[in-house]
Amino acid sequence: MSVFNEFVHEYDLWYERPFGKAAYELELECIKKLTSIPENSLEVGVGTGRFASRLGVKYGLDPSVEMLRIAKERGILTVAGVGEEMPFKDGSFETLLIVVSMCFVQKPAKVILESHRVLKPTGKLLIGLVLSESPWAEFYRKKAEKGHPIYKHAKFYSRRELECFLHKGGFRIKSVACTLFEEPQDEKPVGNREIAEGFKNTSGFTCILAEKI
Repeated sequence: MSVFNEFVHEYDLWYERPFGKAAYELELECIKKLTSIPENSLEVGVGTGRFASRLGVKYGLDPSVEMLRIAKERGILTVAGVGEEMPFKDGSFETLLIVVSMCFVQKPAKVILESHRVLKPTGKLLIGLVLSESPWAEFYRKKAEKGHPIYKHAKFYSRRELECFLHKGGFRIKSVACTLFEEPQDEKPVGNREIAEGFKNTSGFTCILAEKI
């Protein structure tokens, strides 16, 4: 998506600002609650490598060459491409991550199917996202209505839709965790650092760990 080439520096700096930095650290904690990440892992929609570099993910896939340039500087082995048509052989990875990227893919169901294909038989898929039921999704939708250059391209999916994508794609949900339980905002550091098990409609970030069936 060309918008990520154009706004790559603004996107990456978000993680250094008070809210972005606090939310990022909390999201990392939430992910780590669910699973440890083996080295032979891939992040789809790796962006500038913020999550992959902190989680020990070796490979990163993204359509934005500008974002991949920064991810490479963070030590990620980068590949240009999209989640709907991953340029990897069947059974290439032990774990696959899609963190804060699902709302920007063109065909989410196809991405899940491709994830199944490139994972090993015992592979795991971890998705981190804002569900459409969340008040945070409405917060970002309002930003999109006001012309936000990135959020205007986002589409948020419901719990039911995600469960359907995963079931049809050959996955079974193993565990779920969520966090960001406070009034949506994007300026002040996060105050509530709770991480809860299961789906919660009030959370701003949900992590779903699924395994191949």
